[in-house]
Amino acid sequence: MHILFLSDNFPPEVNAPASRTFEHCREWVKAGHQVTVITGAPNFPQGRVYDGYRNRLWQREEMDGIRVIRVWTFITANEGFLRRILDYLSYMASATLAAPFVRKVDLVIGTSPQFFAACAGWLAAGLKRTPFVFELRDLWPESIKAVGAMKDSAAIRFFERLELFLYRRAAAVVSVTHSFRRNLIGRGIDPGKVHVVTNGVDLSRFAPHPKDPELVAELGLAGKFVAGYIGTHGMAHALETILAAAETIRKRPGGGAYRFILLGHGARKEELKAKAAAMGLDNLLFLDSVPKEEVPRYWSLLDVAIIHLRKTPLFETVIPSKLFEGMGMGIPVLHGVAGESAEIVRREEAGIPFEPENPTALVAGLTLMKEDADNYRRFRENALAAAPRYDRRKLAAEMLDILIDVVAKGEER
Repeated sequence: MHILFLSDNFPPEVNAPASRTFEHCREWVKAGHQVTVITGAPNFPQGRVYDGYRNRLWQREEMDGIRVIRVWTFITANEGFLRRILDYLSYMASATLAAPFVRKVDLVIGTSPQFFAACAGWLAAGLKRTPFVFELRDLWPESIKAVGAMKDSAAIRFFERLELFLYRRAAAVVSVTHSFRRNLIGRGIDPGKVHVVTNGVDLSRFAPHPKDPELVAELGLAGKFVAGYIGTHGMAHALETILAAAETIRKRPGGGAYRFILLGHGARKEELKAKAAAMGLDNLLFLDSVPKEEVPRYWSLLDVAIIHLRKTPLFETVIPSKLFEGMGMGIPVLHGVAGESAEIVRREEAGIPFEPENPTALVAGLTLMKEDADNYRRFRENALAAAPRYDRRKLAAEMLDILIDVVAKGEER
């Protein structure tokens, strides 16, 4: 089977869509299938093309047996809503134009976010007369309303109609959460074609490591209890909550034993840095994004991983992929996301859920993690025991079974 996968993000980018796409495609190649990915020049999140790449109309490479075609896009940093929309639309146009040059394809997958990659997937599948599979990673455009990027308007309502159109036209929808599946079924989408393959972790990369001694020395973390957030610093993440927690801890007796790390980029990073400086937070470090192969080194610094999103009903339906990376590393989590992902934390007993945007609750959880050695050890052991249940290889095989079934049903028609 030849799978054509359209994704705006792909390694060497290190965000969740890039990692999931690459790790699934790699496993499908190992299973004997041909996989072609159409993506752009790597530039996320800073909007600067990575060394060794250029923003050309067409360039090809091979990565772990995956044929990768990179097309031209309008490149911008992950900030500024209108500029990002232009970025997304340019990818949709370029990917759709490139798809006909990929021969003998059995099905096309379009992944969201961003939403327009799924649009390109449907268009490409129509041009090639092959089944279209919608990989649903985000309820867009609902998510942009949730973070306040756009208010309800004629444009939003148009995108919502387009969203439903794509779900209906897809031969299958592969959702990353059960909540998303329930949402689609509640909006009239055929339950028989909506599947769930959650996010997971590449256990060949994310496994227990001692703290990297060079980074510990470089960052002044020796003897410190380190809590860290690794990921995008965007509108959805409400990272002021972590700043407020750092301020509270700093003022407490013994507060000097704690350190906070925020690693990554995003639309609000500079604003957060300015705010932390104004608050005098000498116990909090902002670190820039690092290459994919370096990420586990920085995870190793953490005694506790902080996962956080804004307090809004939509985010009760998401499961951040960072949760599973933390499990793979054996790092207990302080989980500031309500809903389905918090239930995973409770079920696996891999950490402590706390109310989003509640720094007092975050501080309470962090203090318990540091001071209660028995509970900390239990969380760590449970995280490691749970990680194999979210092994990316197993999840890739589950999604491959869905794709094989889609192609078989298409051949029967």
